[in-house]
Amino acid sequence: MAILGLIEYEDANPEVRAVYDDIMATRKTDWVNNFWKAIAHDPATLKRTWEDIKQIMGPGALDPLTKEMVYLAVSVSNQCGYCIASHTAGARNKGMTDAMFKELMAVVGMANESNRLVAGYQVEIDEQFKV
Repeated sequence: MAILGLIEYEDANPEVRAVYDDIMATRKTDWVNNFWKAIAHDPATLKRTWEDIKQIMGPGALDPLTKEMVYLAVSVSNQCGYCIASHTAGARNKGMTDAMFKELMAVVGMANESNRLVAGYQVEIDEQFKV
């Protein structure tokens, strides 16, 4: 359970409802997920976070599936169960297959392993990698 509980649409003040309405319109859905309902206790954080996510996850140089898969990979590395579930669903909705998921998890695992080895061995950066 969220520490402060969840603010449901019918209990939200007009400022929070406006963000909820934008979330539903942007995502073409009739519901708001629990992440937004939990952070709605701080309307400024809710609005700022939604605006940032809407901008960053919106159209850009990376396609929507790639963005979801990157978000999923970071969520796995940060061990955020909620974000893993949310962005796995998002990636699947955008076309991620089981094979893609398995390969992504292999890359995440390998990156985390080699990152720890580099950190532990304190490996100096090759000149060719410096830009």
